[in-house]
Amino acid sequence: MSVLSSVAGAWPVFVQGLFLGLGLIVAIGAQNAFVLRQGLRREHVGSVVAFCAVADALLITAGVFGMAQALGDRPLLARGLALGGAAFLAVYGWRALQRARQANALDVTNTGQGLRRGAALAQAAAFTLLNPHVYLDTVLLVGSIGAQQPAPLQGWFAAGASAASLLWFSALGFGARWLAPWFARPRAWQVLDALIGVTMWVLSLLLVRHVVNGL
Repeated sequence: MSVLSSVAGAWPVFVQGLFLGLGLIVAIGAQNAFVLRQGLRREHVGSVVAFCAVADALLITAGVFGMAQALGDRPLLARGLALGGAAFLAVYGWRALQRARQANALDVTNTGQGLRRGAALAQAAAFTLLNPHVYLDTVLLVGSIGAQQPAPLQGWFAAGASAASLLWFSALGFGARWLAPWFARPRAWQVLDALIGVTMWVLSLLLVRHVVNGL
């Protein structure tokens, strides 16, 4: 019973990490376009998906536990970062809602020469690790929010955020044939951005409530 109750208590934290991860990763960008393109070519899909998902998981885990350790004896700094994260999520949500008013699409064409596995992984690494936003999102933002969780639940939060990356990249890579026409429609991205905007605002409010309750 104690195991079931602990899992039940951890589930909301896992879901919060999952939705935060999805909200940050689901966007029109070079990394997503590359994974989708590899899926369309059916070329080293498993390797590319695994690399992107594992890289995100490592960055998220380092962010959550590194920030938790750094903020352990600094409650004022922890609250400040949490409020900063809430503000960032609110702005991110607002931008997503603004994008929902525009007609954008993910332009992916199944053209060009094939890549060897090493070259495909090198490009995946470049799109993942040379993007400065990945460190802001996964290490600083996800890390600071995950660090606000009680110590026994921080791993669940990191697992939820990491699961978001695995689910998204797997869908892009292995479902490319079905998803590409859908992502080529601007209306699909408008609906998706609207959902992301609302989700980010909800998470922002939850984070503010967490800080207020901790005062």
